[in-house]
Amino acid sequence: MIKAFLRSGFVLLLTCLLGMGVSNAEKDPSKKKKAIRVLMVGGGSSHDFNRWYKQEDVATLQKDGLASVDYTDDPTTILAKLPQTDVLFLTNNQPIQDDATRKAIFAFAEAGKGLVLAHPALWYNWKDWPEYNQQLVGGGSRGHDKYGNFEVVITNKKHPVTKGIPATFSLDDELYYYKIDPSGTPVEVLATAKSPKSGEVFPNLIVVKHPKTRIVGVCLGHDAASHTYEPYKTMIRNAVKWVAKK
Repeated sequence: MIKAFLRSGFVLLLTCLLGMGVSNAEKDPSKKKKAIRVLMVGGGSSHDFNRWYKQEDVATLQKDGLASVDYTDDPTTILAKLPQTDVLFLTNNQPIQDDATRKAIFAFAEAGKGLVLAHPALWYNWKDWPEYNQQLVGGGSRGHDKYGNFEVVITNKKHPVTKGIPATFSLDDELYYYKIDPSGTPVEVLATAKSPKSGEVFPNLIVVKHPKTRIVGVCLGHDAASHTYEPYKTMIRNAVKWVAKK
């Protein structure tokens, strides 16, 4: 009986020690993946930036600890925030007027830090900053179909940004007339969308092949139909992860 008691006590002690070991490993920050530090810039016209980018997309990116997101709709804060940023996620169509901030964004890319350019940020927004569209967007959009339903076709199913996304899917959104600038940074098209209105096919998800960094452009994103849709959520999570080189 004494031997049985000692044996059970030893088993209990061993179990406790093993449990402590697991617990300590779980608490050890070095054993956890660090969240990707994302600076998301919103604000401007024609979109509900607070609802769909600040609330919905931030929650999507922060799910399961993938990213920690700092959202701002004040472009004057970008300059101070960039040094603590891994990925710059631009969604804004309001002006970025400060020359120092513009130069810092280009320096961010030159340093190999990733960018995700979403929906409004793929427009030709700034006539006084053509370098933005030419070098960082590889082109841009000056128009779109009336809001409605269209189909998106994944044209590169093997790219990390399209992983887990259906080969085709349809949704209601603004079909952007994104056009590649032949004189700009080369672009790889990952998905296309055919206009129900004209029959013309446009790039809908792109990689801008910047020589120093990774840039993804996501044409979708007008309202709830995109931001709450699983293919879109997967797309922006994949994009952030890929441009951060994780």
